[in-house]
Amino acid sequence: MDDFGVYAVIGLDNPPQRLLCPKGTCRTSLAVPPSARQVVLFTNGPWGERVCVNAELNDADRMPITIGKLTPYNKCLSWEQWEEEAWTDEVTLSITLEGGNLVKAVISEPKITVAIKENTPKCTTAAPAAREVKGKRKRGRRAVEEEEEELQDERAAKRGEQQQQEGEEENVCPNGRSEKKTPPGRKVRGHGRAGPRLLEDDPARMKTEANGTAEVKGIVGKTPPHRAGKPRGRPAKTPTQSIMLASPSGRWGHTMCPIDAQTAIVIGGQGARMQFCKDPMWKLCTEDVSWVAAETLATGPTFEGRTGHTSVYDPVSGRIFVFGGSKNKKWFNDVHILDTHSWRWTMVEAQGKVPPLAYHSCSMFGGELFVLGGVFPLPHPQPDGCSDSLYIFDPYRSIWYQPIVTGDKPSPRSGHSACVMQKRLIYVFGGWDTPVCYNDMYILDLGLMEFSAVKTTGKAPSPRSWHGSVALSDTQFLIHGGYNGHTALNDAFIFDIDTSCWSEVSLPEFSVSRAGHSIISMAMAADGRWGGQSTGAVAEEEEEQGGGASRSLLVFGGGDNEGKFYSDLMVVSIEELLGAVENS
Repeated sequence: MDDFGVYAVIGLDNPPQRLLCPKGTCRTSLAVPPSARQVVLFTNGPWGERVCVNAELNDADRMPITIGKLTPYNKCLSWEQWEEEAWTDEVTLSITLEGGNLVKAVISEPKITVAIKENTPKCTTAAPAAREVKGKRKRGRRAVEEEEEELQDERAAKRGEQQQQEGEEENVCPNGRSEKKTPPGRKVRGHGRAGPRLLEDDPARMKTEANGTAEVKGIVGKTPPHRAGKPRGRPAKTPTQSIMLASPSGRWGHTMCPIDAQTAIVIGGQGARMQFCKDPMWKLCTEDVSWVAAETLATGPTFEGRTGHTSVYDPVSGRIFVFGGSKNKKWFNDVHILDTHSWRWTMVEAQGKVPPLAYHSCSMFGGELFVLGGVFPLPHPQPDGCSDSLYIFDPYRSIWYQPIVTGDKPSPRSGHSACVMQKRLIYVFGGWDTPVCYNDMYILDLGLMEFSAVKTTGKAPSPRSWHGSVALSDTQFLIHGGYNGHTALNDAFIFDIDTSCWSEVSLPEFSVSRAGHSIISMAMAADGRWGGQSTGAVAEEEEEQGGGASRSLLVFGGGDNEGKFYSDLMVVSIEELLGAVENS
């Protein structure tokens, strides 16, 4: 007997409610009472052929507050109001079952029930919501839709006013337009765990985009920008508003790492309206420059959406290691591993101690993860702190440890970059510890475990954090964009470790200001087709194979000074880049 069901617990005092059962529809919605501040969603019974249960908490305008997914490996989700700043008194839980033999849902508006205890008095605040839903069905469809649009406009305006009056916010973007002309001081809680503040759309910029005048040279696979404002037209009538995207949505604070000669993986990030991306995982196929939504391709327990995490690929084991990050007021120190051979996620139960960190750096050396710096939370009312510690994770023993490090180590910071050069040196550049931004550089010798400051010549990059960095060769690496405490940047510099000299490079492709973006290097075949990424051991393999493959940089995501989050894939020829340096 198939006794599979999806249940929800709304608030602390209500019993579980069965939302989906084998003989029911595969889609439903539930109005969350204003008094409820917690929602728990779980399944019970054998899954059979069922694939997953997609869940959304939507606000009054049907905009997602947060999303989640139940799978045979992850059978429970929970949300609390304090975790989601957009959680208001009018929240709807929408769930959709994929796979199995449940009855297909009707495309029209689903029935919305109200979560109320059986003994709830008639005068409770939840009852009017139930009567309102019922009443709408008695009136004409056109009148109902017009009334909904008016209510949505009023709620959107009220939300905009509330957001403008809010003070300190979590995960605040460096490109945020604010009355303050300086970054928040250390006495303010939440200085660096956030990234760019999400802005209201600028009317002039929206008009320019609508006319098609905002174009960037060298961009491949461009998609329309995602806007924070209320879209024109009526909202979709399906409860989940699930749309199959052809490419990732605009975001910042994500990661992008290559896994073979023709594939790179994008994980996580934060986009418009301070919302964590609903499409958190994508696979880039460089052979034909195409994107594939990869979240449903992998099995195993998935992890919460986040920003400020790191993702590092180990070519020896074929695994991606995801560590840390933050989501609103949540901080993470967990390690998740994606096996790219079996496409299965696992969560590591590691021994040893490592604090929750975000906006740290993570480098792979000798099969171990070297985590440096980052932001970590401190008990209220203390300001969040920056770390100057080095932690090493041994994936074979699943243990964290701190090595003995000597020399002149960097000061505490976050949002810095770290490049592994010549298989034994980690070059650390920039970062910030509010209110100070840095443009200094340090070397960690992995053989001696010794830090040393680097004395450089030439025009150095200005102080910055959340910039992009990538190795171009055994002796050169690139620094691009970032945030200086006031604005996003669009300049680019190349550092030569043999001469300890900086060189500024100017290309049209780097004319757009970006912060919180990612850069990797790829190989392009001689016939113009795409090859793969070239960093670390993968680059060594390509060099051994030789052949007519020229390498290019791929730049994805990031936010600018106008609150726009990029979804474009920008391609820059490394040969052209190095040629510009020689001619400068």
